[in-house]
Formats: sequence, C-alpha cells, structure tokens
Amino acid sequence: QLQASGGGLVEAGESLRLSCVSSKMIFRATVLSWYREAPGKQRELVASISSHDGVRNYADSVKGRFAISRDNSQNTVYLQMDSLKPEDTGVYYCKVDWWKSTAWGQGTLVTVSS
Repeated sequence: QLQASGGGLVEAGESLRLSCVSSKMIFRATVLSWYREAPGKQRELVASISSHDGVRNYADSVKGRFAISRDNSQNTVYLQMDSLKPEDTGVYYCKVDWWKSTAWGQGTLVTVSS
C-alpha cells in the first residue's frame, strides 16, 4: 500500500530525498510520518505532518536539516534530508494514518559514511 524509495549510500554532508507513494489517496490521511530504525536501536519518529492544521514536527536531532512534505496529486510523501550525518544511518519507514487504518511502507536503507 505504501512504497518507499530513495535511500542509498552517501557521504556525510550530502543530501537524499526519500519518497513514499501511496496506493490510497493521502489527502484523506490524518497524519503522514517518517520513522527510522538505526542499528541496535528502537524505531523513532523523525518527522510528521498533520493534515488537520499542516503542522510539521521533527525530532530534535534532525531539525533544520530534514523537511517533510506531501504532494496530494501524486499521493506521495517526501523526506528531504540535507547535511546528512553518520548518525542518520538507518532504515527509514513512511507511515500514513487514515481515520480507520494505518499503513507502513517497507523501509528504505540510508547509509551515511563519515
């Protein structure tokens, strides 16, 4: 239902843009989010955007470097990641909440070398 892509191997300081394409219309979603799971750590929320008021929230570790956005016409959620650091390494998952259901993407691996 959600297909994430855009991960890869980059050097510190470089950028990546992750995409998450939904088979369902995202304009009806309540919250759109990106999570990541670093090696040996629990999955954590990286960024989210509320459909109700458009408010974006970011983990403190990515504020000022990452930006979440949406394109309802393409049913796609993006995560622009700039100034990447080795500690950003992990598998990134998109998540979409609708009123009565939730979907997770399959994950896309981001590796940042120092």
